[in-house]
This record gives sequence, structure tokens and C-alpha cells, in this order.
Amino acid sequence: MAAIHAASFPPRERWGEDAMRLQLELPGAFGLIDARGGFVLARVAADEAEILSIAVMPKARRVGLGRTLLTAAIAEARARGAAAVFLEVAAANAAARALYAQAGFREVGTRPNYYPGGAAALVLRAAL
Repeated sequence: MAAIHAASFPPRERWGEDAMRLQLELPGAFGLIDARGGFVLARVAADEAEILSIAVMPKARRVGLGRTLLTAAIAEARARGAAAVFLEVAAANAAARALYAQAGFREVGTRPNYYPGGAAALVLRAAL
């Protein structure tokens, strides 16, 4: 997962093995990996879920892998009792924002200076 994340994000935003392990150790956390080169990390607490990270290797993009991973994470969150899913996405990440919009996510907030370098994140929510 760390290798996929490193290939998918700018250097200052990459999560190493320790960060991945810590995320997976959170209560309610789960991860799904696709052998084609993608993963999603999420967690469920009470009736809310959060997509912690989703990444697809550059060579595996544009074939629906991100959508497959997102759909699988939403299904798992629903099975664990979630009624809504939240995530943050870089405001400038048009491809990810389009994917999330197609999956029913809507903007519910903004986190200024969320990413290294000061980029803002949009907080998105989808009802399940």
C-alpha cells in the first residue's frame, strides 16, 4: 500500500509503511487492495464512515479501478452500519472530484491549508 501511495501522491503527501499500519490499527479501519495497482483505506465509527485514502498507480488509471475501489469501500462501510461516508479531496484534483460526484458525494465543507504547501481540501459527504 505504501508503494502505491508513493507512486500516486506528491512527495510531501506520501504515507509510508508506518502511517499505513497506524491507519489500519484504528478502530473500525479496513483496507482493500486490488492486484492491478490500487487500494482504499477507510474506517467506520458508529454510523459514519471515512475514506482515509484511495490511490491508483499511474499505469492503472483510467480503467475504472478507482471507481471499483470506491464502490467496494462504500459497500463495506454500509455492511458495517454506516449511513454516510465522508472524505477530503484536494480542491484542484478535478479527476477525483468527478469520480466522487458520480458516486453521489456532495461538498459539505472546506479545510483551508489542509495539504502540505497550503492547498485546500474539500470535505465531501455521500448518504448511503
